[in-house]
Amino acid sequence: MHPVHIIGGGLAGSEAAWQIANHGFPVVLHEMRPHNSTAAHRTAGLAELVCSNSFRSDDRETSAIGLLHEEMRRLGSLIMRTADAHQVPAGGALAVDRDGFSAAVTGAIAEHPLIEIRREEVTGLPPPDWDSVIVATGPLTSPALAEAILAATGESALAFFDAIAPIVHRDTIDMSVAWLQSRYDKSAAIGSGADYVNCPLDRAGYEAFVDALRAAETVAFREWEATTPYFDGCLPIEVMAERGRDTLRYGPMKPVGLTNPHKPAEKPYAVVQLRQDNRLGTLFNMVGFQTKLKHGEQIRILRTIPGLEAAEFARLGGLHRNTFLNSPKLLDATLRLRTEPRLRFAGQITGCEGYVESAAIGLLAGRFAAAERRRIAPEAPPPTTALGALLGHITGGHVETIDAGPRSFQPMNINFGLFPPLAHSPSRGANGERLRGTAKTLAKKRALTSRALADIDRWIAGGAAVAAE
Repeated sequence: MHPVHIIGGGLAGSEAAWQIANHGFPVVLHEMRPHNSTAAHRTAGLAELVCSNSFRSDDRETSAIGLLHEEMRRLGSLIMRTADAHQVPAGGALAVDRDGFSAAVTGAIAEHPLIEIRREEVTGLPPPDWDSVIVATGPLTSPALAEAILAATGESALAFFDAIAPIVHRDTIDMSVAWLQSRYDKSAAIGSGADYVNCPLDRAGYEAFVDALRAAETVAFREWEATTPYFDGCLPIEVMAERGRDTLRYGPMKPVGLTNPHKPAEKPYAVVQLRQDNRLGTLFNMVGFQTKLKHGEQIRILRTIPGLEAAEFARLGGLHRNTFLNSPKLLDATLRLRTEPRLRFAGQITGCEGYVESAAIGLLAGRFAAAERRRIAPEAPPPTTALGALLGHITGGHVETIDAGPRSFQPMNINFGLFPPLAHSPSRGANGERLRGTAKTLAKKRALTSRALADIDRWIAGGAAVAAE
């Protein structure tokens, strides 16, 4: 039997390989590192986390991303299993020790008897005898392969920059100024409710910080990069500062849900949060502080933050180019290239955004490829599920521009706006009381997630029944 070939050993490619192999079919996983690396990668490990170490909220009842976590767990996701095993405290979020996580994924893939890892770069479209291929090269697709894909699709690529947040050595943070607390004291199963380091700024300090960002020297764009748009969920702090003086204070520096124990009567005007980055708790990353400032500027400006005056950085911020397809036009409902169905795409190159979303699309691509090997028509998960809603956005949920202007498809994180509306939105609580405001919003979210989990369970059961025939 011919193997399924997967190009790219990131989150999506690793998950796809795992799913196919666990359905009993051989896989060849092609990964160009370490022979060829990227500006963002630092290791040769599979599923390396190049930006944050957070998989975001793990709340399956009121969070769309938490729901996606749970659906993937129920489908035997390698990425979620490994994330759970390498979790570090992060309040209500799922964050991991990134080195341990990557090493464990690499080990699981390498040890699987049906998976072969080939350390080589695929520089063009696969040869014709590769009858089933998943392209999961992510946002950092090599230029040679990108050009080949563009030639095959006839579409110009869209691109944006994903900026990387700095990481600080924990013992260089002044805890006589900063304090440990999760927002609203929220805690995960392994957390304490005090999982973030918080650095407070008064109004004068915040205004000076914004002024410094606006005046700072950034990494210059090349001419061909000058019009590259950013993904709004990962804006550099200096770009946010340019958008308005209060943008940061209502974004990553919002002071809500926090009380400074050093000055309990004084409400901070803004707060910088740092989240544990490794299992040892020796490294903390600056939450939402992606940046393209020059390194010298980063050190100078970040050390003006109270508590970080003597901070030492394990890694400074950076940025990398991200490319993705116009997937609603180019891909069918099972992620195949319409013009060449033997090619599937998975991960961020399809126009999803985020670690978990990337792995989720890899999971689906792998299951679709395995179904084809069984000579069964692949069945997409219901659109009421997180997996189905995300897939729907990529393959058809987006509305193209109706005029002659540029296409409008952009990367998207999973969110409840992608889900079909409820037939009946909850209006009353368990005791018959009328729901209003936040209570009504939370009830609606719980209804959406409850529906999703019931539907994903039925979908899984149906797939198991088909496989047994």
